[in-house]
Amino acid sequence: MTEAEYSVHRDTEGAAKDEQLRLAAVRRYAALDVPSDGALGKIAALAARIFDVPMATVALVGSDRVWFKAAYGLDDVREIPRDPGLSACAVPHDEPYVVTDTLTDPNTAANPLLHGRPDVRFYAGAPITTADGYRLGTVNVLDTRPRRPTDVQLATLQDLAALVMDELELRLSALRTVAAERERRADAERLARTLQRTLLPPALPTVPGLHAAAAYHTASVDEVGGDFYDLFPLDDGRWAFFLGDVCGKGADAASLTSLTRYTLRAAAIYDPDPCTALANLDTVLKGEHQGDNPRFYTAVFGVLDAESDGSFTVTLAGGGHPPTLAVRADGTVESVSTTGGQLIGLLPNPQFVQATTRLAPGDALLLYTDGLIEARTADGSMLGEEGLARHLSTHAARGADSLLATVHKLFTDLGTGVSDDTALLALSVPLRRTQLPAQENW
Repeated sequence: MTEAEYSVHRDTEGAAKDEQLRLAAVRRYAALDVPSDGALGKIAALAARIFDVPMATVALVGSDRVWFKAAYGLDDVREIPRDPGLSACAVPHDEPYVVTDTLTDPNTAANPLLHGRPDVRFYAGAPITTADGYRLGTVNVLDTRPRRPTDVQLATLQDLAALVMDELELRLSALRTVAAERERRADAERLARTLQRTLLPPALPTVPGLHAAAAYHTASVDEVGGDFYDLFPLDDGRWAFFLGDVCGKGADAASLTSLTRYTLRAAAIYDPDPCTALANLDTVLKGEHQGDNPRFYTAVFGVLDAESDGSFTVTLAGGGHPPTLAVRADGTVESVSTTGGQLIGLLPNPQFVQATTRLAPGDALLLYTDGLIEARTADGSMLGEEGLARHLSTHAARGADSLLATVHKLFTDLGTGVSDDTALLALSVPLRRTQLPAQENW
């Protein structure tokens, strides 16, 4: 290879590399995805008025096509082949590229795109240049008669090209912000799901003679709620359970939820009496949150005592919590009310209310946090305790799993009316085989 041939080869190779870098810049700005017209349409119209020409475009140059993102006076044109094209000719130039008469200019006289409609005789294009020097396309003005633009007009055309670049920069910044926000939300959702799992028992234990099921319905995927539940054995052969709600959301609520859960477990070992367990929780939480930022909680704590006939005696204590519902074997729904029990962690000497019920074979118990009864129905009213009881009696749910499935269907029906997280805990005593109705599945 001669020195001259090597020089041509090197220049060609360099030009090809530069073009690849330029196309990478076009992709970086997602320039070809920019919607047509809009702000760019106003810039094209302004360019046409400044030059007093019938046509103006904002063109972005791809690998094989020239895309008009704004086309004033060329409403039916959105793209043309890159070669031979005036915008493609203008892209390599740092300064405005001007053709005063396309029929006499040696670079355009043979261009087939300039012969026919529209009959372009004048062209000027200013490059749309990135901060790092890559030219994405051009702002162009065209006329059907030859003309010679003034220096002021060409300087203004450059300013308009800079405005297009500013618009692309703003759009790129917005795209990056949206992408970063999506990633942040995805990270927050992953963290929330992970943290929520650590606050709840991974699985409920098996209680002899009892079925237990729990669920957690989230109203927001990127915030950790303060709802909690648990079921665990006591040293004397009985079983304890609780369910409650810490006011607020986020990391603070999560830390308090964890503290509450383990405090109640420890309190039950010390003294499993339900009212005493809540009183001990109240004392611990007040000690943790002295000062200007008091926290309050609602909770229900219960103890299960198995009887020889297969039933369970359930003793409950409530602190500011909605009533527990007993769904009887015959489909009736009763409120096991601990209403009157006061909020935990807020008052100097709160009073807690205790209640006792019996779960016979075929009966079930549903505990829930207030996100369920505060959900809005189709007419905008709250579901409420009566609405929930009516729904359960109408659907005749049997067993813990069936009970939660019925509530899940209710959540689905309420849709956007559900605005708060809800924890659910269901306990049921299965019927003995001799008591099972035909094809009943417990």
